[in-house]
Amino acid sequence: MINIGVIGYGYWGPNLVRNFAETKGMNVAAVADLDEGKLGTVRRRFPAVKTTSDFRELLNDPGVDAIAIATPVNTHFELGMAALKAGKHLWLEKPMCETADEARRLVDEAARRNLVLIVDHTFIYTGAVQKMAELIQAQELGRIYYYDSIRVNLGLFQRDVSVISDLAVHDFSILDHLLGEHPVAVTASGMNHFPGTPENLAYVTLYYESGTIAHVNVSWLAPVKVRQILVGGSKKMITYDDLEPSEKIKVYDKGVSFTDDPEKIQEMRVGYRTGDMWAPRLAVTEALGVEGAHFVDCIEHGKVPKTDGRLGERVVGLIEAANKSMRRKGETVYIVQEKQS
Repeated sequence: MINIGVIGYGYWGPNLVRNFAETKGMNVAAVADLDEGKLGTVRRRFPAVKTTSDFRELLNDPGVDAIAIATPVNTHFELGMAALKAGKHLWLEKPMCETADEARRLVDEAARRNLVLIVDHTFIYTGAVQKMAELIQAQELGRIYYYDSIRVNLGLFQRDVSVISDLAVHDFSILDHLLGEHPVAVTASGMNHFPGTPENLAYVTLYYESGTIAHVNVSWLAPVKVRQILVGGSKKMITYDDLEPSEKIKVYDKGVSFTDDPEKIQEMRVGYRTGDMWAPRLAVTEALGVEGAHFVDCIEHGKVPKTDGRLGERVVGLIEAANKSMRRKGETVYIVQEKQS
């Protein structure tokens, strides 16, 4: 049984505690938060869980095997390093840290102490993203031409991070998982419409050595909530609507063909193909529950998580590059390639 302590019971903490409590092989031992009202909520919902306003009590408790951190990103490095140095396996919310350098230091510390470090990029554990990855890896889509995402809503405005860190982070992790390659360059444009606040709207473009291009539109200023992704390949194309109650993924046997045949030079060189559409069956288990079980399995059997610290570090690096481009009015930022394992 893995005893886990949760630091932070604000927006995402309650989801973690609920899922951890329902995960086989895991027990929620304690919750720490500075807000006594939130701790009161924990005590009412989970009477057996210890509560405290001092996170150090969780680190010093020899009965706690792992720590989950669901606090503002500017606290992730300090709290994460303290947990690792206390010998605890670590679950970190996204983004992993404020800088790639901080993320790298946490990865190194976890490796040095032989501890499991997982970053909560929840979308990787959804049935929809897993099915997309399965189709791409099986070459069902052929060569990937593009990834196009719209991730917009009205709020929630963040005080400490831009909309790229808050929303585009999901696409960065999904792209890493689906494509298995790191972008070579990033451009971004965005705006903060309220002085003194982070950017609330942004458009990010990622360029890949393979020729794939990805475009991400994120905003806190849209009148409706939209969560849609298009993936286009040389053979087939996928649409993914996360807000659809059913048939979130649709696969279209549609595409184009191009020919340079000199005998057909007088004809149109682009041909169009239209075939069937099908909606594959998806796993319906809540992603956080799948991730929690995966975390337990990694700890018990010494496995590397799907969303390990290296992935978290790569995502933070993309956030840094995109923010840098955005604040330089769309200047291209080149990224040093990393070999992915």
